Amino acid sequence: MIGNRGGSWGAAVGGALRRQPAPMTYAVIVLCCLIFVIGPAAGLNPVYGTGDELLAAQRAYFARWGVVPAELLGGAPRAALTPATALFVHGSWLHLLGNMLFLYVFGAMAEERMGHIEFALFYVGCGYLALLGYAAANAGSAQTLVGASGAISAVLGAFLYLFPGARVTSLFPFLFFLPLRFPAWLVLPFWAALQWLAAGRAAQGPGVAYLAHLVGFGLGFVYAWVRFGPTTRVKASAAAPEGENQP
Repeated sequence: MIGNRGGSWGAAVGGALRRQPAPMTYAVIVLCCLIFVIGPAAGLNPVYGTGDELLAAQRAYFARWGVVPAELLGGAPRAALTPATALFVHGSWLHLLGNMLFLYVFGAMAEERMGHIEFALFYVGCGYLALLGYAAANAGSAQTLVGASGAISAVLGAFLYLFPGARVTSLFPFLFFLPLRFPAWLVLPFWAALQWLAAGRAAQGPGVAYLAHLVGFGLGFVYAWVRFGPTTRVKASAAAPEGENQP
């Protein structure tokens, strides 16, 4: 199984001021958490048993709801839906918490700018295409891909375009995890560069689907650019000045 294992997101954990509720962002977080807790990956549901029985249930669960590139591109009818279902399935607690943290931090302002319904369609659509892009580049792979990383990467891309001047609190391992504040235009491209470098090493074995991150990030940025244009970008950036409380 390939997924996002928390730290693979890179160094940045950011924050931005929220002025309005973000029901779609919160709904996705709640839904992902519920699906994880009742599924076999959390290890909390006694229905799936323990030991080898639990491991077999996990493999079957991921194979059913995750993306298997060889099946998806092979034209299997059921497989066509898996890039949508895989967005709500996670492989571990770290995988889930890492993804939901980034969605919570960056999703609210993107949703406020797009509107609730548009944001939901954007999230699912870009997430679907990000997983499809990964599958296309790994057409012969039988490994299962799950997780919201592609969709959340799209949120980061849109955030970068709409709020380039928003201050982001970042934790860098090589600086002893000191919390430092930088503008989004510096932090998020740095994150994308880490994904690019990691994607070049990903062929050495199974792990994180960095390519899905990059595809999602690019889709999100381009969508915001086409949808809102330069005038909206300037106004959105001005709405989040450096002096505001952005944890």
